[in-house]
Amino acid sequence: MSLKINSSAPNFISPSTSQKNYSLKDSLGKYVVLYFYPKDNTPGCTIETNDFNKLLSAFKKLGCEVYGISKDNLESHDKFRNKYKIKFDLLADEELKLLKKYKVWGKKKFMGREFMGTIRSTYLIDKKGKILKIWNNVKVKDHAKEVLETLKKIVE
Repeated sequence: MSLKINSSAPNFISPSTSQKNYSLKDSLGKYVVLYFYPKDNTPGCTIETNDFNKLLSAFKKLGCEVYGISKDNLESHDKFRNKYKIKFDLLADEELKLLKKYKVWGKKKFMGREFMGTIRSTYLIDKKGKILKIWNNVKVKDHAKEVLETLKKIVE
């Protein structure tokens, strides 16, 4: 079953770089961006994360939190965060529970090979925990800006 606009975003509890577990319920009353990315410190993921980081204050002004999620462990996330001075938390999903809940774990093709992996996707969730917009197979360039523009239209 795929997730749809206006349906409730699946709740979860996940280890976070804040040193405590993060639950989606903690963000009720705020907008939330959850962006799922394949791997820390890889070129596309680094660009995407840095772009969200650069725009973080604009997201916060609109009452929105940003979380990056991958199957990397917290140790990897901490290194990634420190290296690029990322100001928001990254969530670790080593058991792929979140990736599967949000339907972003699937078949990928790379250089003629098929394998299972994280499909780069972003969810924008409203203050009541409903999904406002879903981006699948995200192209990294200007993606964070597009998410911000979409949020601005909704908030204003």
